Order: sequence, then structure tokens, then C-alpha cells
Amino acid sequence: MNSRTTKSTVSFAHPFAIGGGLTGLPAGDYEVVVDEELLPNLSFKAYRRTATYILVKSRKAQGSTQMYPIDPEDLRLALSHDQERCRKSEKSEAALIPQEGLK
Repeated sequence: MNSRTTKSTVSFAHPFAIGGGLTGLPAGDYEVVVDEELLPNLSFKAYRRTATYILVKSRKAQGSTQMYPIDPEDLRLALSHDQERCRKSEKSEAALIPQEGLK
């Protein structure tokens, strides 16, 4: 076998965009598909990523899913931005909770 495909799930807590093409995606879980090819002539197995896709459920046709090619770095940035928004949200909520000893 000279190629392989792996699947994973990423979760977004907030609406997000990936790169300049995919915008206005709702929060939720998304499947990511990565295609890789075996590098030839090595003394060990090593793979090179050839494509990365995200599967997006259609808002119009129920049960329909579309596969979009994405840059892995754009995905990493989108996830990082989402995590930062979660941290900021947690800090603001913590500031609103009164502390026990202060009444």
C-alpha cells in the first residue's frame, strides 16, 4: 500500500472560518480527512501529507455533507483562535462570580 487516509474529529465552541474560503461555519464537531503517501526508498516507513479536507454538513440538504480541501495550517489557526476565545470567555465569567468570603 502506497497511500493511507486517516480521519479525526475537531471541535469548535464558537462559529469559525478556515482560510479565506470557508466562513460562517457554526460551532460543533467536524471530521477532518488527511491523505498521505508513502515516501519511497527509505529504510523506515514515512508518509508525506498530500491533502487535508474538512467535512461540512449542508444546512440546505439534510443529511448531505460536503468535503472541502483546506490548508492544515489554516485549521490549526482556526482551532487556536477558538481556544483563545474560550479562555477569554472563562475569564470574564470568573470575574462575575462573587467570591465566598466577600459578601
